[in-house]
Amino acid sequence: MKNPPYSQFSPEELVLRDELAIDRTLLANERTMLAYLRSAVALVLAGVSMMHFSPDQSWFWLLGLACLPTGAVAGVVGVVRYWRTNRRIASVQRRSKTAGPG
Repeated sequence: MKNPPYSQFSPEELVLRDELAIDRTLLANERTMLAYLRSAVALVLAGVSMMHFSPDQSWFWLLGLACLPTGAVAGVVGVVRYWRTNRRIASVQRRSKTAGPG
């Protein structure tokens, strides 16, 4: 990302309200990653369950087989998005801490 969303603000302009907003954003980012991981585990478990409990129905088995890579992709996407967003948030935090109190 070439132009981070907080680049328009100077570190001296950030006040306590803004620092608390950054903390809330950190927590929201973690919640989002956990939701991705929860969905990924649910998809993988659903796929394994479908494959295990319906071996005689091929369409149900194929649906279960499709859930496995979908769950893995969802987990990877969630972790990658978490890392990217966390780096952006950390850069804003570093800028606000180096500026110090105004």
